[in-house]
Amino acid sequence: MASQQHLDKMQLRQNYRNVWHTDLTHTIQNDPPYCCLALWCGPCVSYMLRKRALYNDMTRYVCCAGYMPCSGRCGESRCPEFCLATEVFLCFGNSVASTRFMLQDEFNIQTTQCDNCIIGFMVCLQQVACIFSIVAMIVGSDELSEASQILSCLSDMVYCSVCACMQTQHKIEMDKRDGKFGPQPVMSVPAVQQMSRLDQQYPPTAGYPAPAYGQPNYPPPGGYPPAGYPPAGYPPAGYPPAGYPSAGYQR
Repeated sequence: MASQQHLDKMQLRQNYRNVWHTDLTHTIQNDPPYCCLALWCGPCVSYMLRKRALYNDMTRYVCCAGYMPCSGRCGESRCPEFCLATEVFLCFGNSVASTRFMLQDEFNIQTTQCDNCIIGFMVCLQQVACIFSIVAMIVGSDELSEASQILSCLSDMVYCSVCACMQTQHKIEMDKRDGKFGPQPVMSVPAVQQMSRLDQQYPPTAGYPAPAYGQPNYPPPGGYPPAGYPPAGYPPAGYPPAGYPSAGYQR
C-alpha cells in the first residue's frame, strides 16, 4: 500500500507545472559561497535545509520525510534533532532527496529535463563504478582494478558536486519562499495622506496634481461665490413676464 502511494506521488510529481527558481547548471553561478559550503559540509547543510523546510518546527519531522519504509519508526517524536542528525550523516543521499521531494510537493515543482539528465548521469555512473569494482574483484586483473578505482573516484566527485548543487537549489527556492529576494509583496504600507482641517478654505489637493501654470485654482481664494456675482441688474426688469406661467399649469 505504501509503495503504491509512493508511485502515485512520483506520477503526480511529473505533472507539476512550476519549475525551480534556478536549475542545477546555474546554482554555482547564483550562489557560489553556499554551493562551496554544501560541497565541503554536506551533512550540516542538509540538516539546516531540512529544518528550514519544516519551518523550524521539528515536531513535524519524520525520518526521510516519510518517503522511506523506516519513516515514522525511528522514535522521531521523542528526539527529532538527534534523528535528523543521524539521518543526514548515515543516509546523506536520502536526506537530500527527501528535502527535494518535500519542496516539490509543497510548491508543485517539476524537475526539468536538464536536471533529470544530470541526476540520471550521477546514478548511472555510480552503478557502473560498482559493477566495475565487482568485476575487478572477481577477475583479479590489476589493470581492471585500477580502472575501477578511477571510475569510483570520478563517481564520488560527480555525486558530491551534484548533491551540493541540489542543496543550493533548495536553498534558493526557500529564499524565494521566504521573500528574501524578488519583488516586494503587493500588500505594502500606504503612503502618508494629509487630512483637511476646518480652518482651511478648501481641502488640500492630496493625491492630485497641482494646477498647471495659467490655470486658476478652484474654488477661488476669496470664497465662493466670488465678489460681484451675480452682476448688478440681474435678473433684468420685467422678468419673468406677466402671466407666466399660464393659468392651470401644475408641476
